[in-house]
Amino acid sequence: MSITIESTPKADGFRMPGEFEPQEQVWTGWPIRGDVWPGFARPAQKTMAKVIEAIAEFEPVTVLCCESHYDFCRKELPQSENIRVVEMSYNDAWLRDCGATFVTDGQRVRGVDWGFNAWGGLVDGFYFPWDLDDKVARKMLEIERVDRYKAPFILEGGSIHCDGEGTVMTTVECLLQHNSNPELDQAAYTELLCDYLGAEKVLWLPKGIAYDSVWGHVDNMACFVRPGVVVMDWCDDPDDEQYEVSREVYDYLSEQTDARGRKLEIHKIHQPDPLHVTQEEIDAWVYTDATTSYEAGDRIAATYVNFLIVNGGIICPSFDDEVHDAAAKAKLEELFPGRRVVQIPCRQLVLGGGCIHCMTQQQPAV
Repeated sequence: MSITIESTPKADGFRMPGEFEPQEQVWTGWPIRGDVWPGFARPAQKTMAKVIEAIAEFEPVTVLCCESHYDFCRKELPQSENIRVVEMSYNDAWLRDCGATFVTDGQRVRGVDWGFNAWGGLVDGFYFPWDLDDKVARKMLEIERVDRYKAPFILEGGSIHCDGEGTVMTTVECLLQHNSNPELDQAAYTELLCDYLGAEKVLWLPKGIAYDSVWGHVDNMACFVRPGVVVMDWCDDPDDEQYEVSREVYDYLSEQTDARGRKLEIHKIHQPDPLHVTQEEIDAWVYTDATTSYEAGDRIAATYVNFLIVNGGIICPSFDDEVHDAAAKAKLEELFPGRRVVQIPCRQLVLGGGCIHCMTQQQPAV
């Protein structure tokens, strides 16, 4: 049984662990929308099958899939004791953003159920409807019999990273400039994030990566390697819009300390060469008036920082970019000694507006 607790994680001694801490399992979704993913979502589904198989080499993974795609999903995934497919209704597969965020006190796990409005609601949202997505977090917690905190505001899981020791990273661009909670200013957001993530301090990066279709999520821009250590997206081309963005974020982080007073050690991973939508891909979408759409030549937001940390491994995107793919893999191997780095070609995920981290949600072990 999962009950809703009328309190906050911080008040009860719960915190969101760092992603690098031990995990019980990973949750992920199965892409389904032809208006979000080219080719009626089949190329994205095949990519996710590879991501899921890679995760299952390290730990259990639960895959949520709607009834109409269940047979194909089950056929594409290998028979493995580490892969569980659960039928669930949803609008699309962005488990990081619409799924539960798990918190722990070291002995128990609970979940935070944020409000979800498809990255902007009726004004700026990516698609409509999103009512089924908004129920996913609670369903996940019911399946696991994990107690629930219902947060009184809208938040996407991709807009936050935690170090597990009291520090949260987010971006001004996402939470304050593109604000799904206009009644909240920075001080109010800071208090709520600390209350619902069991934290003490919020680092407000000025921006996310350029061309981000979800309004500057931090998980495309920077993440914690471990407490006190951050890796971020970088660009050395002065003609690229990301050039100034990365420097602004680097300058901000260089001046910050975390919740324990440590100066941050900052590492950089250069982004891939710019990726643009082709006319062939445009022709493979099923367009509707309720979905944000691309035009041929539009740039898509590709970054290596949108990787997933799992027990003993790193699941990292690649982009058919021989030089930068290899450099990203080498840097992650340096930053995460003892973890095996697995790269998955992820253009098909980025075409949908996200990448590996956006599609997954870790559940901590206790």
